[in-house]
Amino acid sequence: MHVLMRFPLQLCYFSLSLSPGSSQAKCCPFMVSGHQVGWVPPRVVTELGRFPEVFQLQRGTVELSPGLESYTQRSAAVDTVLHCLREENTFRCLRGWRDEKYEVMPQFCDPPMLCMERSATCLFGVKRYGVHINGFTRQPDGGVSMWVARRALGKPTYPGLLDNMVAGGLAAQTSITQTLVKECAEEACIPECIAKCAHPVSTVSYTYEDDEGVFPECQFVFDLEVPQGFTPQIGDGEVLEFYLWPMDKVKEALVTAEFKPNCALVVLDFLIRHSYLDPDTEPHYQQFVAGLHRSL
Repeated sequence: MHVLMRFPLQLCYFSLSLSPGSSQAKCCPFMVSGHQVGWVPPRVVTELGRFPEVFQLQRGTVELSPGLESYTQRSAAVDTVLHCLREENTFRCLRGWRDEKYEVMPQFCDPPMLCMERSATCLFGVKRYGVHINGFTRQPDGGVSMWVARRALGKPTYPGLLDNMVAGGLAAQTSITQTLVKECAEEACIPECIAKCAHPVSTVSYTYEDDEGVFPECQFVFDLEVPQGFTPQIGDGEVLEFYLWPMDKVKEALVTAEFKPNCALVVLDFLIRHSYLDPDTEPHYQQFVAGLHRSL
């Protein structure tokens, strides 16, 4: 059994908000109607102070104006500020404007309090959710092979790296199942009749930060057994190529830097759940399991 030596470092990278060197200690809680929904880095706080009719800075917090009482009012007010910051080219992340909204709420089970442009969420450290699908096929000899995607070279993030067969963010007012079916069709030309055979099996959650902001994320993980003879096809151009690899080759790829980091964690979760890693032979087994399920 190959020891996945890279992952202790990978899990540390995805847990920076918990480490002593993290900038989260300097971030201000982002409050909406008395509930914390994120963490705002200091340089973002400074810019938000220019918009007192929308953001109130007090006692070390950034609070959305209490006068914005509804989902619609809050969303519109924040969107106006973000468009202004985008026009001023204040933050690099806004150059990747998606015209796609994410819901903002304290926990996933809570009603959304507003929606926000996807590319801006890291400025507020709000939780982001997505759907990732491990596609696999059972071979005639009983072995399992996994479908792996290579990201298109024109992708704005992690171009050319390996990815899960299908993955996508959870847009506002869209359910997990709707996202799964939509992304399967768009990215891999997988028909709905096959996509709906995917089973929800886990979540993978982590927080990381970079010079653009803070990223608390939770991915809803599905396993989809793809029928023999079916091959995913490139759909919307986000994928360069699909590979069908035996699990040993997938494990070999995981110990390189070829995988998009969070997609590597989703594959690691698959390896653990399907007993491709053994606690007697993998010294980091417990660390892996704990690291895949961080509190956000």
